[in-house]
Amino acid sequence: MDFQNRAGSKPGAGALMSNSESNVARRERLRKLALETIDIEKDPYFMRNHLGSYECKLCLTLHTNEGSYLAHTQGKKHQTNLARRATRDAKDNEQSAAVHRPMLPKINKNVVKIGRPGYKVTKVRDPQSKQFGLLFEITYPEVTDETKPRHRFMAAYEQRVEVPNSQYQYLLFAAEPYETVAFKVQSREVDMRPGRFWSHWDKDTRRFTLQFFFRNLARSNVDREATGANSVPVQPRFNPLNPYITSS
Repeated sequence: MDFQNRAGSKPGAGALMSNSESNVARRERLRKLALETIDIEKDPYFMRNHLGSYECKLCLTLHTNEGSYLAHTQGKKHQTNLARRATRDAKDNEQSAAVHRPMLPKINKNVVKIGRPGYKVTKVRDPQSKQFGLLFEITYPEVTDETKPRHRFMAAYEQRVEVPNSQYQYLLFAAEPYETVAFKVQSREVDMRPGRFWSHWDKDTRRFTLQFFFRNLARSNVDREATGANSVPVQPRFNPLNPYITSS
């Protein structure tokens, strides 16, 4: 039986290598591989001391030659310390980035509502154009100086409180921390010309004022009668505050 050429046998011997001999052969293979692939001068943890030996600054180990140091870099202890160091560096970078990051204004969406604001609605009419309109005065005494009330028109089919009715639309007012209030008005075209629609927020009295006028129905009827067989059809006018409602 050929004991010399068996797998794992030592050349010139007739038996398998022991565990210590196997470890020595493995470290020698790793050293030769490291010498071919690694530039030891660029290793940040490699250091020569005054005694002529070599040290690993990461693991605090002492080595007699470069081959011993390179074999150490391929071992489990050095690789584990490298992974720990990489994790620590990543954590330090995140903390430093958080310190230098500009502070953004904190938006608190979970605002506790304190109730409905006070309001007053007045019917108005232009003596010259005979246009009918509405004047809304909403009082927000508890809002902050940075808060400005908002408003918008909403179609009847956008809400889920009442049965939708195309004859009406809703005008909404909102300002934190008050509840949003809605007013049910006629679904007519709003006159958006200068002076016909305006709003104002008074920071001193904390009162938001909005006034608008509806377009006259008589003018709409005149436009409708002007549409005939020999006339150019009039394009429907869209209400920019309520795109769901048009008037022809």
